[in-house]
This record gives sequence, structure tokens and C-alpha cells, in this order.
Amino acid sequence: MEGLRSAARPEGEQGLQYHLRIKRGDVAEYVLLPGDPERTDLIASLWDEASLIAHHREFRTWTGVYKGVRISVTSTGIGGPSTAIALEELLRVGANTFIRVGTMGGLKRDLEPGTLVIASGAVRLEGTSKQYVIAEYPAAASFEVVLALIEAAESAGLRYEVGVVASTDSFYLGQGRPGFKGYMTPRAASIIPELQAAGVLGFEMEAATIFTLSQLYGARAGCVCSVVANRDTDEFVVDAGVKEAARVASEAVKILSEWDSIKRGRGKKWFYPGLLARRT
Repeated sequence: MEGLRSAARPEGEQGLQYHLRIKRGDVAEYVLLPGDPERTDLIASLWDEASLIAHHREFRTWTGVYKGVRISVTSTGIGGPSTAIALEELLRVGANTFIRVGTMGGLKRDLEPGTLVIASGAVRLEGTSKQYVIAEYPAAASFEVVLALIEAAESAGLRYEVGVVASTDSFYLGQGRPGFKGYMTPRAASIIPELQAAGVLGFEMEAATIFTLSQLYGARAGCVCSVVANRDTDEFVVDAGVKEAARVASEAVKILSEWDSIKRGRGKKWFYPGLLARRT
């Protein structure tokens, strides 16, 4: 990599980002964010065309075209710290709309493996977002992205729920699983019933960071996760619904692009359903 500007500004002279190894022009304004680098390949395979842009550490980036819309995907790795790095560097090169495409463990008994969950907000049980803003600040999804994800899931005829998820830093104790040799704390033992009582739909590990940083920086963010495990029924089906979540997220980008075009044509900052009615 070329020489960096400084320790405080770790990017190359041509704007190449230190971790993602991308620069302005490499990615679209709409970016999908799976955790797993290998899942970027699956997502890109659903598009009409795609090119691998960069792969460094856990960050793998493709850019392509889906139904006439330029689109990118970047893997974030697991958890808030690496996810925040991805968001910071994607924003620096011009991205402004993010959709997490992930998996989760459901907390409601009727959330069968393969069901999709569209997150309207996230409980901030991780630590990364707290490095940016007070704990009371809400981690809320963009209503436009939530609507586009619902539209995409409905159009595909898929099972889905909409609601709050919980983002944790720990896959084990943080999500109520015993640690090595059965290690458990009172807090870990009570987390599942506490969240179930509050109506939280399930556990995942990145949405709160994505939502919080996007709000702080004036970007849009959403999240669609496939339920691969159910903590109430103790089912686990690896990769259940993963491809469907990827399709819904890609289709949501196409929908958002259409809505953004309508907003520009009408001179509006925010999308609302009446804009569609006025087209006819």
C-alpha cells in the first residue's frame, strides 16, 4: 500500500483506505454489509454483473449492477469494532446507504429457521457504539430502508417479521450461552427471558453499530437477517434463509434507487407513500 497521510489520518495519498483498500469511485452509494467475507461472493452472484474490488483482512468488497442500479457489498467481519471500521471507510469514499445482510438467533418461538427479520432498531448491548455516543442514544434504522426491505420481502412472498433486535459483543455469554467449562454469570443467565419479555426478536452482532454510526453521520441504514437458530425451541439450521436475505437486500436497493429518483424529481428530502400516488 502507498504511504499513509499520517497516523491520525490512515489513508493513502490517493484516498486509498487503510483497512478496506478502496478509494472514491470503487463503491456505489448503496452498500450491502454481510459479516462473512464468503457471503459477499454469494451476494455478488445474484447481480447482473460484479467485479471484485479488494480483499484485505476480513473486508471483501465487490461492486456491480443489479437491475440497472450500481451496488456494492463489503464484509464487515464479526462484531462492532470491525463493522465500525468498514462504515467509517465506506463513508469516506462516498457510500451513504447501508443494509446489513446477516443471520441471527430468534427469541420468539414462532420464528422458524429461514424466517427473515427486518430490524427497525437494535438494543445496544455491544460496546463499539458507546465509543461514539451516550448509551441512551437510540440505534434506529432508517424508515426508508425499512420500508424498502418490507416491499422487497412482500414482493418475493417470503416469511418475515419487523421489530427490534439485540446486538451483542459476545456470541457465547452475551447471548445467554454458557462459556467454556459451563462458565455462566447471573446477567448472562437472565438475558434471554429479559429480552423476550421486552419483545426483542433475536440476537445478532452488528446492527447497533451500523444504525448508530449511520444516524450520527447522516447516512441511511437497515438490516435484514435470516433466522438460523431459535433459542426458544433450540433449533439450529446453518444458512437457512441466507440466500433469500441477500435477494431481499439487493431488491431493496433497487427500490430505494427508484424512490431516490422520485424524491429528486419532486424536490423532496424524504420519501413518503404519497409520492408514488402522484406518479399516476
